[in-house]
This record gives sequence, structure tokens and C-alpha cells, in this order.
Amino acid sequence: MTATRPLRAPVASYDTTRALELATARRWLTAAVVTILCLWVLVPIWLVLVNALSTPAEVSGWPKSFLPSFATDSLAFFIGFRGVADALLNSVTVAAITMVLSIAIGAPAGYALARFDFAGKNAFRILVLMTRAFPLPLLALPLAVAYIQVGLDDTILGLAFVHTMLAMPFAVLITASLFMGVPVELEEAAWTLGCTRLQAFVKVVLPLVSPGIAASAVFAFVVSWNEVFAAAVLTIENRTLTAFLLQSLNVSPLHLKFAGAAVLVLPALLFLFAVRKYLFAMWGIANR
Repeated sequence: MTATRPLRAPVASYDTTRALELATARRWLTAAVVTILCLWVLVPIWLVLVNALSTPAEVSGWPKSFLPSFATDSLAFFIGFRGVADALLNSVTVAAITMVLSIAIGAPAGYALARFDFAGKNAFRILVLMTRAFPLPLLALPLAVAYIQVGLDDTILGLAFVHTMLAMPFAVLITASLFMGVPVELEEAAWTLGCTRLQAFVKVVLPLVSPGIAASAVFAFVVSWNEVFAAAVLTIENRTLTAFLLQSLNVSPLHLKFAGAAVLVLPALLFLFAVRKYLFAMWGIANR
């Protein structure tokens, strides 16, 4: 008598169905999490813009509308208020200087961490992080005294130095991880073809890490743009927009506060939109 083999097709079919169900559940869970995170970020921005483009009566009234009436009186009054244009220009200037200094200092430091072995390398990496361990209010008084002594108090450059200090740890560590992701063999191959170390860096390494450096620059810009404590303590006449809003809108009507928030948010959003292709390239998303 010939022995019959047990049938395994139903078990295989069950396993395949179960795997498809789990894959579908993971896709739905991922979509739900992404949707929640997007709403978490976009809904407050949308509500700020809606209230900034509404009349004072609509801002204070009830029920609230989810669509703006496109009334620009509040924005026009706020933008025309004395000191707003100068504060906006100061914010852009300080953020731009912070971005340039953070990359100019942080990228070489990140390259050194990624490519060279030296005594105290791990200690240096920890010390870079430790610079953010001290709260800024604790350093405000010594900074103010030192700035008065050297003549940097109430200056754009002095404030940019502080913001650079805040953004520097992230610039160093982000660029270090970027350079570690580029094989050193690529540079060695460029050396054998006659390139110097600088030429190999510019022609081989820099094009590969430029999206990440752009993302690091964006982070430095946002850190400077949103910082308010140092700007409020170290400046009086040359206040940035955040410090100006903190000083001027504390007792202002609600519709002017929304107008100020919109003026503060929109430049950062436009800047992120302008450099989006570098962020997409860093995340492996095709440019659109």
C-alpha cells in the first residue's frame, strides 16, 4: 500500500492570507500615523493664517470659521506698525549669518570627526553635546556682561554668535554622520587620479553630502528664527521679530497677535519651500 503525503496547501494559503492582512494593517497604521502627524503640524498653522486673514469681529466671534474671509486689515496694520519691518530684517539677517557660520564651522568639524582619529575624539563629541546642557537663561547674564565689555551688546553680529552656538552641536553631529556615510575609498580613488585632498573633497564628497548640509543649514536657520530669549536679553534697539513680538504684542488685541504669528511663520515656511529639493534629495525622494 502506498503511503499518502499530508496536504499542506491549506496551511500555506492561511500563512499567505495572514501575511497579506498584516501587511495591509501595517500600511493602514502607517497612513494613520502620518496623517495624524501632518494634521498636528498643519492645523495650527492653518488656524493662524485663517485668523490673520479674518476681521477682528470674526476672530473674537463664535462659531469659528475654518475658512478665511481674506480681510487683510490686521496684517496691513501690523506690517505698517513702527519697528516691524526693521525687526523682520534683523531676524532674516541674524538667521542668515547663523546659517553660514554654523555650516562654515560645523562642516569642517564634522569632517574631522568622520575622517581622522585623534586623542580625545569621543570626549570632543560629548563636549559638543554638552554645550546644550546649560540652559540659556543661566548664561544670559554672563553673556550680557561680556558683550558689554567687548562692544557686541545690542548688535546683530553678537546675537548671531549666540544663535550659532545654539545650532553648532547639531551642525557638527549631522555633518559628521553625513561624511561617515561616504566611503573613504572614493576619496582615495580621487587621490590616485591626481586630486589633492581639497579637490577630492570638493569634486567627490561635497556633491554627495550637499543635501544633508542643506538640511543642516535649514535647521540652523530655524533655530535662529525661533529663538527669543537671547534676542530679548541681548538686544534693545536691534530686536529680532520674535523679541519684538514678545515686547509689543503682550497686551495687543487678539487679531493683531494672530497677524504677528502669521508674519513670523510665513518667512520660515517660504524658506523651507525654497530648499525643499535638498531635503527631498536627503530623504531619497525624487525631486518634483
